[in-house]
Amino acid sequence: MCRHLAYLGPSVPFGEVVLAPPHSLMRQSWAPRRQEHGTVNADGFGIGWYAEGDPVPARYRRFGPIWADQSVVDLARVVRTGALLAAVRDATLSGADGEAAAAPFADGPWLFSHTGAVGGWPGSLAPLAAGLPPAALLELAARSDSALIWALVLHRLRHGDYRDRAGQALADTVQEVARAAPGSRLNLLLTNGSAIMATSWGDALWYRTGPGPRVVVASEPYDDEPGWQPVPERSLLVATPTEVELSPLKEVAA
Repeated sequence: MCRHLAYLGPSVPFGEVVLAPPHSLMRQSWAPRRQEHGTVNADGFGIGWYAEGDPVPARYRRFGPIWADQSVVDLARVVRTGALLAAVRDATLSGADGEAAAAPFADGPWLFSHTGAVGGWPGSLAPLAAGLPPAALLELAARSDSALIWALVLHRLRHGDYRDRAGQALADTVQEVARAAPGSRLNLLLTNGSAIMATSWGDALWYRTGPGPRVVVASEPYDDEPGWQPVPERSLLVATPTEVELSPLKEVAA
């Protein structure tokens, strides 16, 4: 499994979101409270954030546990942002891809993360991989289920009617993967710095709005303050700092 979160709101040092809360993403790397699959998320981590006036995010990723990295503490104290996506990783299978396999994955304005696992990986998704352009396969960030799911999402984002419907790109990718690999857990998280799109499919997802124009979407609440709302299972969430929309994802036949 993994844990991830995304934030949109006033500019803050990113440590206020990722490190400072009592049950922060850092703490979830060794002591998650609501993780049903796996116990320790120590196979890598990453933070992606947006600087004011620049649509292309920066990233800091490492292979290994977030609690062992001293540099992230300094960065978290001084780097301010109004939009970020961060994740800690528990690898589906051991591999040699290092930090390349750590979310967030990125392309242009997009940051992406996946928590869960694909059933029957890698064979189950071979037909979907074969349907991608060769260039998309050559561009795979890592040899992991999450990296291939990102390639499927990105292919949709780059083409046709999906260009302005990022939430639908996530929804259709989840259903495509679920048909090919029944029993997969497919909680996807995507942002372009102005909106957050996420799916709840096989694991918990939460969100909280306010105070003021801000929203956090996370695998689990990072504190015990009121306002956290669960996202129903098999749902699509689309959020801005002022609005959250939830819609059901259709049942998928195996």
